[in-house]
Amino acid sequence: MARYALSWTSVTAVAVADATNFTDAGYPTFLQGGSSTQRLNINEVYIGGEDAASNPTTMILARDSTVAATGISGGRNAMLDGSGTAPGTVAIFGSTSTTKPQRSATLHLLHLTLNTYGGISRWQARYGEEISVVGNTASLGEVSLSSITGTGKTSGHILYEVA
Repeated sequence: MARYALSWTSVTAVAVADATNFTDAGYPTFLQGGSSTQRLNINEVYIGGEDAASNPTTMILARDSTVAATGISGGRNAMLDGSGTAPGTVAIFGSTSTTKPQRSATLHLLHLTLNTYGGISRWQARYGEEISVVGNTASLGEVSLSSITGTGKTSGHILYEVA
């Protein structure tokens, strides 16, 4: 199983309501299966604040009711095992796209609130309790990390494996 670190640097969040198009580069990332059958297991989400003053921000990891498509870019994805071999199909990720992701109004998975004036928020799954992404269509095939309130500047990562 290939394990990856999906990361972002110095993203200033744009707060977006549920079921609304995200703003390109105004959210850290989305993560989508690379095929209709691919399974991804999320093990950790880490967010670190980088603002120069107090800025409470609530980030939501949620399933998406509209998934990103075409013109996808942004973020970094690196295999954790330096001697590992990438699977034939890799996950899709980014923070910009032609078809914008939309966070589901009912499928919020994690609320990660922090003061982005140096604060951190970290979630780790216990073994067997990872968050899964299955396929590449709404609403099980994509998750996103985005702000629902606040405009904090963050860097961070999502650790996941291709199962």
